Amino acid sequence: MIPVTKPYLPSKEEYNRYLNDIWERHWLTNNGPLVNDLEARLKELLQVSNLLFTSNGTVAIQIAIKALNLTGEVITTPFSYVATTSSILWENCKAVFVDIDPATFNIDPQKIEAAITPNTSAILATHVFGNACDIDAIQAIADKHQLKVIYDAAHCFGTQYKKRSVFEYGDISTCSFHATKLFHTTEGGAVFATDNQLMEQMGLLRNFGHTSPVTFGSIGINAKNSEFHAAMGLCCLDHIEEIMIKRTEQWQHYKELLAGQKNLQLLKITDGCTFNGAYFPIVLESEKVLTKVTEMLNLQYVYPRRYFYPSLNTLSFVDRAACQHSESIAPRILCLPLYHTLRKEDQDMIAKVIIKNIKG
Repeated sequence: MIPVTKPYLPSKEEYNRYLNDIWERHWLTNNGPLVNDLEARLKELLQVSNLLFTSNGTVAIQIAIKALNLTGEVITTPFSYVATTSSILWENCKAVFVDIDPATFNIDPQKIEAAITPNTSAILATHVFGNACDIDAIQAIADKHQLKVIYDAAHCFGTQYKKRSVFEYGDISTCSFHATKLFHTTEGGAVFATDNQLMEQMGLLRNFGHTSPVTFGSIGINAKNSEFHAAMGLCCLDHIEEIMIKRTEQWQHYKELLAGQKNLQLLKITDGCTFNGAYFPIVLESEKVLTKVTEMLNLQYVYPRRYFYPSLNTLSFVDRAACQHSESIAPRILCLPLYHTLRKEDQDMIAKVIIKNIKG
């Protein structure tokens, strides 16, 4: 079977070395030494100013919204995982949807200003599939209208924009370290900001507002992560260069196999973006063709994923706004298998099935 993804797993011996230390210390959570080590190594590797390791990528977005004291309307993308929209609603804000660029699949900056009202407090944009947004254009709009900017950078481990980590842009960026991601800690995520005071506030929000064992500086929740998750992350970091080289090679191989095919659209990488190869999406001519291609791949025990689907502006619990491009692309997009042990021969077979079934 070839699933859409498989998590990278280190050897049991590597992981057990960390487990032995955890057993010896009896320190399982609450900002343990492995969590601190992971944060330090990530900060160095990614060349970021600050980061905090969280329990997952969704709570990272919620903390970002809370730290910036957002209220009212938050402009966002309809083409993302549901957590982006859910987090806005969870924090009692209103999601205002702006359509996407049909080539990069990211929020279209040219459509943002028309959606701004006196109630708008922020822009929450997703770097879709690890492909950076038009960051300069979004920041110019935010500066003009005095809006905060959060980036849902769940897919962006290793992505850069103009030779800087994408996590260094906006007021706050967030990332997911879920098992399906390029780099993972089984479950996990992170928040990033260049403002030290903002990071301090998010540190309080992550840990019940504790300023000491018996004092509290603000409200907070339990968004910490454990030593066991940090151990997995540290193991994966030992192999991250190899993982990222492999992923880039696989992404490029799919591109060579599928580029130029009629009735098939590939992702356009944003100008200035150093892409991490996290996902390989294809857009087919119609949902009918997508269904046919999926069925034919399934017969070969290949299981791609419809990602992202549906367009979030069509959900029953949001205020619907027309987003032509997102609504057109969402039913026709398919993410192809990508993971460390996927063989080139498997990619060749997948491409042949796709090419055969998009004709006519």
